[in-house]
Amino acid sequence: QVQLVESGGGLVQPGGSLRLSCAVSGLTLDYYAVDWFRQAPGKEREGVSCISSSVDSTYYADSVKGRFAVSRDNAKNTVYLQMNSLKPEDTAVYYCAAMSSCGSTLGAYWGQGTQVTVSS
Repeated sequence: QVQLVESGGGLVQPGGSLRLSCAVSGLTLDYYAVDWFRQAPGKEREGVSCISSSVDSTYYADSVKGRFAVSRDNAKNTVYLQMNSLKPEDTAVYYCAAMSSCGSTLGAYWGQGTQVTVSS
């Protein structure tokens, strides 16, 4: 059974940092890209970042470029999203998803999400 479990969310002040983790079990992460998405109340789901499988290419939404960094540790079957210089507009539920390639959400495996709230 494939499971993705996000952790590391919470409440942080503007300008602060959080590191999200996406722990994957039930599949060999080496062969999968992992996408991070977020969804704020009343808004559509937004792709935030992706890290590919074999060549470790990374992609970022314009809204987070220069502030977020995605990385993976295949030995631990875990993907991380380091979020710096957080802004109130980053507030959302963050999800990770494992898929065949970045952006290929059909047939992807999803986590349950972790809440990130940026507020003073």
